[in-house]
Amino acid sequence: MAKLVYSAITSLDGYVADERGNFDWAAPDEEVHRFVNAEERPIGTYLYGRRMYETMVYWDRALEQPDQPEFVRDYAQIWQSAGKIVYSSTLQTVSSARTRIERSFDPEAIRKLKATSAQDLSVGGPHIAAEAIRAGLVDEYRQLVAPVIVGGGNRWLPDGVRVDLELVDERRFDNGVVHLRYRRDS
Repeated sequence: MAKLVYSAITSLDGYVADERGNFDWAAPDEEVHRFVNAEERPIGTYLYGRRMYETMVYWDRALEQPDQPEFVRDYAQIWQSAGKIVYSSTLQTVSSARTRIERSFDPEAIRKLKATSAQDLSVGGPHIAAEAIRAGLVDEYRQLVAPVIVGGGNRWLPDGVRVDLELVDERRFDNGVVHLRYRRDS
């Protein structure tokens, strides 16, 4: 059975974007980017809300830009080769290959997808991830903590939910970013 992974780059105080919606402080350097590439390579399907999809669809065109470093080109290829499901009641069309729209998040459909997928799944964006967390669907939490406090904004985890976790990996990068990987206790 495939795992559902929730990964995010967050501030030390737990935000994926600040109060103005900015996340420029989260841009990975080459070392972190290469690590993320290795973490994302086994993902077969990305589950996104509309806003996260609109942010990530950049990777569908990233290879068209000249002089991209190899590690950026590698991530673009990883992203393009995976399937994508966008949960949105307003988005009418998608602009990337291997992408479909679902009008509502259905936990039972995700359970079936996990049971039948040969590759792991990733949920991206704190709002759709909150639905998956509340439904008990997320198997792993992968947090890259950036060395910044932003003081407010869009939190990476929802309030009002308790999940017991086991720390299974940690890593510190030269730029001060720390990676934490937790598995849900069985």
